[in-house]
Amino acid sequence: MANNMQLAARMSFPESNLVTDRFHVVKLVMEALQHQRIKLRWDAIEKENQAIKQAKELGTKYIPITLENDDTPKQLLARSRYIIAKKENHWTTNQKIRAELLFKNYPLLHQAYKNTLEFRNIYEQTLKEIAKDQIINWIEETKLLKLNDFNTAANSLKYHLETILNFFIKRHTNANTESFNSKIKLFRANQRGVVDVKFFLFRMEKLFA
Repeated sequence: MANNMQLAARMSFPESNLVTDRFHVVKLVMEALQHQRIKLRWDAIEKENQAIKQAKELGTKYIPITLENDDTPKQLLARSRYIIAKKENHWTTNQKIRAELLFKNYPLLHQAYKNTLEFRNIYEQTLKEIAKDQIINWIEETKLLKLNDFNTAANSLKYHLETILNFFIKRHTNANTESFNSKIKLFRANQRGVVDVKFFLFRMEKLFA
């Protein structure tokens, strides 16, 4: 989604259709969801700090608030990181219990989670025009939530809509490229860096060409 990368691609391959990779688009929306959780966790930490301070001033012992599963609010939010990154049908039994508590105590986070799932489900579409309508509708509904992080994500989708939709033409991703890039990085790390670039490229050619 970086403008400099798009410019380089357009200059190098003027006849091609640019595709904003699915992974990076979904990651943007997932990060917005995690930011909501993190904000709530910091609020819970601050409330606990204030309660501890008040208990000290009164000369009493601080007893933390615990939920039905014995988590404190800040623990619940911290331990829910991977829960909200998954779809409901991938939760374990313990994760289902924790998710129920999480969404019961933080309904706004539940709303944000459902909004994220709606977006992820768009990528199950196979027709570009249907996906376009669904993404535009998702952007409009997201604006109504009035969650700043999601508004930022929605604006990014709006500005890159054309290249995002190009994914649905042939459903191509750059997974193979990312995998190959990881191999190059690992090879470079094993060599403890590159001194002779030409020799490095020669070895790369022999290994991977």
